[in-house]
Parts: sequence; structure tokens; C-alpha cells
Amino acid sequence: MDQYLIAVIVGIVEGLTEFLPISSTGHMIIVANMLGFDERIAHVFEVFVQLGAILSVIFIYKERFYRFFTKEGWQVDKGLSVWHIAAGTLPVMLIAFFLYDYIKEYLFGPLTVIYALVAGALLLMYAEYKTQGRQEQLVQDVDKITIKQAFWIGIYQILSLWPGFSRSGSTIAGGLLVGLSREVAAHYTFLVAVPLMFVACSYDLLKNIHILNTGDFQILAIGFVTAFVVAYWSVLWFLKFLHKYSLSSFAYYRVCLAAFCYWYFYM
Repeated sequence: MDQYLIAVIVGIVEGLTEFLPISSTGHMIIVANMLGFDERIAHVFEVFVQLGAILSVIFIYKERFYRFFTKEGWQVDKGLSVWHIAAGTLPVMLIAFFLYDYIKEYLFGPLTVIYALVAGALLLMYAEYKTQGRQEQLVQDVDKITIKQAFWIGIYQILSLWPGFSRSGSTIAGGLLVGLSREVAAHYTFLVAVPLMFVACSYDLLKNIHILNTGDFQILAIGFVTAFVVAYWSVLWFLKFLHKYSLSSFAYYRVCLAAFCYWYFYM
């Protein structure tokens, strides 16, 4: 298949899945294997399109991110602050720093993704079960999140280092389990994704960008723009979805996808 068409397809997959609790990394590993994406640039491409998805969130929450650069944005008693974001990112960053090589060598493959898809589905269903019938007791405003809650969400986010588990899935489920409503957990998840993904993507690019040649940047640009546009609308749709529905449908989708992948790759 033409590499430019593959770039569009993978960009769409990234944009659709990055902020939904279904694992963008897992989907990209599976799709890249199915399409036979050029292994030389596949990993760098996957990282680069994630930057497009990050940019879409910055656009959606631009007022919030602007506030983080003001004095008020550093004051814990003034609502969601830089410290809340730091509390949710530091645990996973520390673990990722020490396990980076192990994760890249042993966890990036179809079978490990299949296991993670099922495990993440179980966590989503458990989180929904634990919060069923007590929605009024959950935090309904992102500015009411405590540092302790943010930290525990960061602990849950460590699960996202397992490709296929889903960063948004682990953090939203974690948010529910520490007392946030679905929508507030999603808002926090999107906000905390930006510094985390930016650091992770930048680190990956610095380590691998030397393998690219001039012609590769056209493919990267196509994927970047595609992921940005699709992710922008995906986030807005997801927030509206959570206003009316639970996360259970995403859990069922994950199980079905795991079953399909097992059939495709191993039967």
C-alpha cells in the first residue's frame, strides 16, 4: 500500500483513539502490522502523529493552559493548578524513565497488546461498577480535584505504560475510583496528557530521528495534520458522550478487538 495512504490511515487511527479509553498505541501497533508499514520509520511516525493529537487538546483547552502560566495557575487553593498536573504525571514519568528499554523490547507486540486490551476493559468495568448509583457523591468540577486525588490518578496512569492498556482508559478509570465523575475524570485526563505525552514524544524523537531522511518528512506531516484534525473532533465528541453514557461500551469494544486480533494474528 502507498506510504502516503498509510500515513492518512494511521493518522486517523491515532486521532480517533488517542483520547478514547481504547488505546491508541495498541491500535497503531495492530494497524501498522496489518498494513505492513515501513518498519524503518513506523515507530518515529507513531510518535510524531501523537504530537498532532496533543496540539488538538492544547487548542481545546487553550484558556486553561494559558492560566497555568499565570501566578494563579500555581496556587493550589485557586482551582486546578500546575501542582495538580505535576502530581498526576510524576509517578508515570519516573517509572517510564527506568523501564523505557524493557517496555520497548518486550511489550510492543500484538500478543501483549491483546492482553492489555482485556485487562483495561476489566478495569473500566470495575470502575463503573464501583461508582454505580453514587454519581452525586463524585467530584463534578475539575477545579475541585485535590492533590491527593491527582496523585492517585497518576499511580493508575502507570498502567498505561503497558501498550494496549490505554493512557486515557487507566486515568479515567482511576479518576472514577478516587471519586471523580466521568466528565471531570476525562477533562483531567486530557489536561494531564499534554505534558506527559510531550515529554515522552520528544524523548522518543530525539532517540530515533536520526533514521529519517528528507523524503520522510512529507509522510510525517500528513500524519501529523490528520491526527490533529481527527483528535480535535474526537475529544469534543467523547465529552458529549460521557454526559449521557457510561464507559461500558468501550470496555466491550476492547474485548471484541482483542478477540479479533487474536484470531487475525494467531489463528
